[in-house]
Amino acid sequence: MSDLTKLTLTDAVKGLKAKEFSSREITQAHLDVIEKANPALNAFTEVTSEHALGMADAADTKLAKGEGGLLAGAPLGVKELFCTKGVRTTACSDILSNFVPTYESTVTQNLWNEDAVMLGKLNMDQFAMGSSNETSCFGNVINPWRREGEDTQLAPGGSSGGSAASVAADLCLAATASDTGGSIRQPAAFTGTVGIKPTYGRASRYGMVAFASSLDQAGPITKSVEDAALMLEIMCSADEKDSTSLKIETPKWTDSLSNGVKGMKIGIPKEYRVDGMSDEIEGLWQQGIEWLKAAGAEIVDVSLPHTKYALPAYYIVAPAEASSNLARYDGMRYGVRQEGDSLDDVYSTTRAEGFGDEVKRRLMIGAYVLSAGYYDAYYLKAQKVRQRILMDFEEAYKECDALLTPTCPSAAFGLGEKSADPVEMYLNDIFTVTANLAGLPAMSLPVSLDKQGLPLSLQVIGKALDEDTCFRVSKVIEDAAEFDAKASNWWS
Repeated sequence: MSDLTKLTLTDAVKGLKAKEFSSREITQAHLDVIEKANPALNAFTEVTSEHALGMADAADTKLAKGEGGLLAGAPLGVKELFCTKGVRTTACSDILSNFVPTYESTVTQNLWNEDAVMLGKLNMDQFAMGSSNETSCFGNVINPWRREGEDTQLAPGGSSGGSAASVAADLCLAATASDTGGSIRQPAAFTGTVGIKPTYGRASRYGMVAFASSLDQAGPITKSVEDAALMLEIMCSADEKDSTSLKIETPKWTDSLSNGVKGMKIGIPKEYRVDGMSDEIEGLWQQGIEWLKAAGAEIVDVSLPHTKYALPAYYIVAPAEASSNLARYDGMRYGVRQEGDSLDDVYSTTRAEGFGDEVKRRLMIGAYVLSAGYYDAYYLKAQKVRQRILMDFEEAYKECDALLTPTCPSAAFGLGEKSADPVEMYLNDIFTVTANLAGLPAMSLPVSLDKQGLPLSLQVIGKALDEDTCFRVSKVIEDAAEFDAKASNWWS
């Protein structure tokens, strides 16, 4: 029965509709694997076994009648920052340790409307602040992959480390995730999985615990490009509960996956060739270019001159928005509360003990850049840089249909190897933050292994609202790469 966990989401849905196996069978198979693997990987913060089997039985009832939604009976994982009615949602922070929502996020409700099954909640960096999943109050997530000949524990990437690790280790068919500066794409790259961040506004942010409201966007982590298209079609929707939600119809991206790239122009931004990037990443990038050429695409060189300012601009804008969003966690309305001699004591003690070090670091940065006398010098200037970055993309897209870049400057690193230096950790987002600042769709997919046996990935960045091209380009690369490597099972 455990072989059912090896299926892609697409194949599992087909098997369920063909009655080759039941939802209860595939759900139980995943629950059994989670029970063995989670003590080692720490990907799930909570496993909702009874709830999952109840949802599976309900899906089986519909499937038996020839009914059921697009994901009927498929077991999924949910990142810990998506509110789930009646199931604890903490954003992996002590300050929300006792919070049980009375409502469902729009993204997860869309999945349940299609009769998917929730296996449980997935670990993440606290409030989505991190690039290695080392800031969670539930402890580190462990990457299923290991360097050849070593047993060093590797970071799964962040903040969606639990989502990426669980998909890579076959603990769920697919998982929800979120991306503020690369938190879908970087973990996907570190774990040999597929991840896409859609255009800002495609997916509702209602019911997502906020980090930076102008940057956060939901998306899936999956085992294949086709699975990502299927998940994203369902996750995205217009939503009156979210004022930033785009009031447009969600395309059926699965229908155009096989349309290829013949006649397309793919841009190669020269600024993404950075100092210190390994020869393996450079070679991988060139290989991706050759695959697209062979499929009939034209390769053009483009320039994004303000790329070098993207990372500092991001680490001003994101903490500033976080300092505003997280001001609500004061011990008064929800979450934990520490007692004090005065109201100020309650506020300060609750926040000091409830927030982790990385969250406090970013909140202090955010409060500083928004403070009187520094707003114009930092925050306002960062917003102007952000506009320049968007203009760079708009100019580049006059010459091409999409961009091809590396996802990350390196493969997965060891836990603790970069956590002592926040700046070095932040540099992991160097290739991903631009898409968030510009609100563009971007997708990461695995294409090869490095000399240490770890996955390496490429990134496709599309025009606003043109996820279709991201999927088509990625499908061509996926088919050419024929990447089917899996982490060796050392955890069970």
